[in-house]
Amino acid sequence: MSAQNAELRRHTDTNGVWQTLLDVYADVRAPLLHLPHYAVDAYAERLARHAAEPGFEVVIAYAADQAVGYAYCNTVDPGNRWWKRMDPPLPDHLTTKPAAALKEIMVRTPWRGTGTARRIHDELLAQRREHYVSLLVNPTAGEGKVQRLYETWGYQTLSSQTPSPGSPPLAAMLRAIR
Repeated sequence: MSAQNAELRRHTDTNGVWQTLLDVYADVRAPLLHLPHYAVDAYAERLARHAAEPGFEVVIAYAADQAVGYAYCNTVDPGNRWWKRMDPPLPDHLTTKPAAALKEIMVRTPWRGTGTARRIHDELLAQRREHYVSLLVNPTAGEGKVQRLYETWGYQTLSSQTPSPGSPPLAAMLRAIR
C-alpha cells in the first residue's frame, strides 16, 4: 500500500460522506469506543457541530473505492472558544488572525506508516487562506508517537486544553500553513 495509490477527494460539507466519516472513525477508534467521549454518538455530535462551522472542509482518501482515512478542519476566528480554552493562553499575535483548526485526522491501520496521513493533511491545507493551523493531540496517544509525528510536520506544542467534559487533557500544537 502506498500513499500515492490513494485518491483524495475534497468536500465542503458532510452530504454524501457522513456515514463514511463515522465508519472510518469507528474503525480507527474501536479500542476506545466504550469510553463516553469516544462513543460514535458523541463523535457524531461533534462532527455535526464542526461541519456547521465556517470554513469546514474534509479530505477523504480512498483506495479501491474504500475510505482509508480522512482529515477535516474549519476556520477559527479571533475570540473563538478554540483560543479561549488554551491554558496557558497563547500570545495575542497568534490569535488575532483567522486560523485553521484541524479537528480530526484518521487513517485506518493498514494504511498507517505509508505517508497517507501526511498526504491527506497537506491536501487539506493546500488551499486554506489562514496563516496558521492548530490541532489538539492526546500526548499519550501511541505513547507520544502521534505528537512526535506532528512535530516532524512542523507543529510546535504551545499550550494545552480540555475541550469537552470527558476529554483527556490535550496538547495544543500550531504551525504556519505556508
